[in-house]
Amino acid sequence: MKKIFKILAGFLLTLIIIAGIALLYLFYDPSEESASTEGLIKVSSDDIEKLTDSQTAYSEQVDTITDSKSNIMADGSWFKDHTGRTMFLRGINLGGSSKVPYTPYMATHVKEGFFNGKAVSFIGRPFPLDEADVHFNRLKKWGFHFIRFIVTWEAIEHEGPGIYDESYLDYIVQIIRKAEKHNLNVFIDPHQDVWSRYSGGDGAPMWTFEAAGMDVTKFQDTGAALLHNLHGDPFPGMIWYTNNFKLAAANMFTLFFGGNQFAPQVKVQDTIPIQEYLQDHFINAMKQVALKLKDEPNVVGFEFLNEPSAGFIGVKDLNEPMNTNYFGNAPTPSESMFLGDGISTEVKTFQLGRFGMNEGDPKVLNPDGLSIWKTSKGCIWKQNGVWEQDKEGNPKVLKPDYFARINGRTVDFSSDYFKPAIDRYADTIRSINSNWLIFIEPVLFPEHLSLPVWSEEKASRFVNASHWYDGITLGTGRFTPWLGIDYETGELTFGKRNVKLLFENMFASVKLGTKKSLGEAPSLIGETGIPFDMNDKEAFKTGNFESQEKAFDRVFKAMEKNLLNYTLWNYTADNTNERGDQWNGEDLSIFSPDQQKDPGDIDSGGRALDAVIRPYPYKVTGRILEYNFFREEKEFYLKFELDKSINEPTEIFIPDFHYGNGYSVWTTGGKLIEDAENDMLMFYPDTERKEQIVIVRGLEM
Repeated sequence: MKKIFKILAGFLLTLIIIAGIALLYLFYDPSEESASTEGLIKVSSDDIEKLTDSQTAYSEQVDTITDSKSNIMADGSWFKDHTGRTMFLRGINLGGSSKVPYTPYMATHVKEGFFNGKAVSFIGRPFPLDEADVHFNRLKKWGFHFIRFIVTWEAIEHEGPGIYDESYLDYIVQIIRKAEKHNLNVFIDPHQDVWSRYSGGDGAPMWTFEAAGMDVTKFQDTGAALLHNLHGDPFPGMIWYTNNFKLAAANMFTLFFGGNQFAPQVKVQDTIPIQEYLQDHFINAMKQVALKLKDEPNVVGFEFLNEPSAGFIGVKDLNEPMNTNYFGNAPTPSESMFLGDGISTEVKTFQLGRFGMNEGDPKVLNPDGLSIWKTSKGCIWKQNGVWEQDKEGNPKVLKPDYFARINGRTVDFSSDYFKPAIDRYADTIRSINSNWLIFIEPVLFPEHLSLPVWSEEKASRFVNASHWYDGITLGTGRFTPWLGIDYETGELTFGKRNVKLLFENMFASVKLGTKKSLGEAPSLIGETGIPFDMNDKEAFKTGNFESQEKAFDRVFKAMEKNLLNYTLWNYTADNTNERGDQWNGEDLSIFSPDQQKDPGDIDSGGRALDAVIRPYPYKVTGRILEYNFFREEKEFYLKFELDKSINEPTEIFIPDFHYGNGYSVWTTGGKLIEDAENDMLMFYPDTERKEQIVIVRGLEM
């Protein structure tokens, strides 16, 4: 009996040890070691020389305009200012609600007046002009000196083809000039998600669907799109992106990029090919913005398209799902075509679970047999012989690889369709201002499709502005510190240390992608962010944003490790606890008036600011080698290689938020000047040393 007890005890002990090892593996987080200050010179903030009125004010010396009329330039893989200093661009997307009209109020939960696509105005997005100084001052105080400024094609050309909203264009100029007064540089983002508000996202005007022969009022009932405005509440979180795989958006992206090849018979006014019509109008709309802003020194460039999709182009089999992460109603491409032509069809459904998709019960869509097509000819893909109906009316796909092979050759979306569109756009924008940078990003779907490859000459002044999100946190609305997902393989990663390394490696792959496609060109994460409504909006009740801070900090550290520039998603001036960013239930704004207890306090209304506000090297006299911020220790570390030909200081953003109680600085030697008004520490390094180090540590209360 004793022997049995010993065996059981030994077995139990083994289980305990295994469990302990497993828990350690999951939750172990190696502590961050403070940087060594050995051999460095220490200076207290009280002893640092202060910027005086007799000296050149920072606000006057920063971003001085030269004959090039450009505050920021690309030099190889770095951004530079006109003095040659390396710039680290830490910015923000402005703003989340710029996707929807300001007048009438058309957040995505509003149904009334939704189909009145002409009588709208985006004046007031991202905020009314008389509120601009307050918001820009806050963003600058929080360290965001770079702005991804969101406009939409609809905002410019909503009334009809070739009819531009001049009042809105003038408003943009006024807002951009307000930003310049706060020393904020911007690039213009023609934002779109799943093509348009009328296909469940934002971007293109309603008349683009009409030009392609589609009736937007039938999209919801036929399963061609899922719209918050018509679906009502509750609207499933993050389901909007599945519209990329539904008929309305997939049709438009296919026609926009490849209409000449795949739908040559679709012409506007019987003469204009649909691809040329759509691309011409989009490019000309953005040309109007460019013409208005061509002489604004703080405008450094234009993006092509936010999160573009390939539509059906490249789909190998129309009878197979377009994406494995499809949830909700999940028709295949062929089923979408049948549904859009008025054929009731049973489709699969999926629900988003904690660790993936779970298949649900099938569902019959379009029971009333409605068609999205305005003419009796019906589906344009049926007209092209992609599918047909037999004598009994049953649909059958005839060319399942219609969008994947042309004359026996496998199509390459990136080089065949995406690259020519970008080149047309870039040539037009640069014809207005040849110094502007062009920001581009890979298509969102299909995933893992690389940017096209350009020659070194053509790629000059291109910027890879890829997006990256913590998929587990964004998809589940929970921060799970020991769990991550590898976008390349789709595999889960377990353990805090492993997730940390995974994030660092995924960000490193962005820079590798830049080198592959653009050569020595800058990389900037155009979007990354964290949902603030996680954990069922618990933080809104408690005011405790610790989970968001930890989630943010993990992402920021991985970007800092890779010296990646970024523009955070996002700042929404009219965010609310109930409706978030006013678009499809998303809530990623770092500011909300609903958290604003004291309007006189510039930080009031900010969310997760302990992680969001961070010191960083804004302009460096040489090449940045390493920088990081240990939030809990309030320690900033910078190492750079000095360029002795530059006689300007290295400028470091030292936020009062973290260092208001004072700080100590360790350097390799040189002069320090503090610009308290702008939270900038200016470092004039000892030119006898090539490698320079700056360490800043906050003082405790």
